[in-house]
This record gives sequence, structure tokens and C-alpha cells, in this order.
Amino acid sequence: MIAAAEDMRVTGIVREDAAECVYLVRRNNSLSSSERLLVFGFFLVVSIGIAAGFALVFGAWPILPFAGLEMAVLYAAFHCVDCHAADCERITITGNTVSVEVQEGRRVTRRDMNRHWTRVVCASDGSRIALRLHGEDVEVGRHLCATRRRDMAHALERRLQGRHTLQVRNA
Repeated sequence: MIAAAEDMRVTGIVREDAAECVYLVRRNNSLSSSERLLVFGFFLVVSIGIAAGFALVFGAWPILPFAGLEMAVLYAAFHCVDCHAADCERITITGNTVSVEVQEGRRVTRRDMNRHWTRVVCASDGSRIALRLHGEDVEVGRHLCATRRRDMAHALERRLQGRHTLQVRNA
């Protein structure tokens, strides 16, 4: 069974069958890389155009370096967003193994855990959920809102093991 996200690519893809369950949580990217480039180009043309107009018409030439600096900072912000556009978390439950793969920028970390010893820990306000094994937490659901985090925590708990209860702690 494959279910699409209800909003904002919240739980990206959830695939469940008898042997495997995959939860994929992605960032909400309202613009693709090419659309971000187009928006930046628009801002560049408008800002430099206005600055050039003031420089030519009013002789306010010092405005040009500031417009250039503004565009350099905006480019840096767009570049940072572009570098993290593919950030995601993939939780795969197969047999007795829970694999958590987290991609942040170019860095990918992977942690394998025993399914029967892993517990889901959720803050009471839904601000944080983690998978805990031997006192070590692996935070998941960072790209979700609090309500979706709680839903994901309950779904993970049901899928991992029905005999353990969800640990809710005050944040």
C-alpha cells in the first residue's frame, strides 16, 4: 500500500507491506531549483535596474555597490536553501531491523537498530520525536509540524511493537 502525503509532502511516501515499511519525511519545497533561479533572476533584474536608474537619472552612483551587495546576500540565501532542498529522513522497518537514514545537505548518516529494543520517545507537546535504543536517541520528524510528529510517533510505535507504549515526556 502506498499513501501520498496529506499536506506539504509531510510524510512523503509511506510504503507498507508484509515484510517492509518505509517512512520518508521531506522538507516542503514550494519552489524547484530552476524556479528558485528564476525568482532570483527576477529580483536581480529589478534591483539592479532600479539602482542603475537612480545612478543614471539622479547621479546616485553609490547605490550600485549596495544593490550588488544586496544581490550577493540574496544569492547566498538562495544557495543555502538549494543545498538543503533534498534534506530528508527515511525510516525503514524490515524484519527485526529499523534503519534511520538522515540526509542533511551533502551529509548522509545511517543508523541501524534492533526493532524489538527500539522505543519511540515523543515530547508531550509534539516538539520532538526520537527513536531510542540503549539510551541513545535518533531524532526524526524534524520537517513535520507538531501534529504530524505526534501522528508519526503513534504510527511508528504501532509498527515497531504493539507491546510497548509510547513514552511521552515533558519538554
